[in-house]
Amino acid sequence: MIVINEDCINCDMCVPECPVEAIDMGSEHYEINQSACVECEGYYDQPSCYAVCPVDAVDLTSD
Repeated sequence: MIVINEDCINCDMCVPECPVEAIDMGSEHYEINQSACVECEGYYDQPSCYAVCPVDAVDLTSD
């Protein structure tokens, strides 16, 4: 599972990188729609939101 944490600065870097449009603005920062997220499998070698985040606000969890 991939989540965007409270360190997100809403820079918009991750939104266009998501191949399945699973990232939307939440109440305070961007959030990942877990039911839509495919963790970029079949698109990139690693989750692109994680790769482009300038402030390390994307957490890769094992849940």
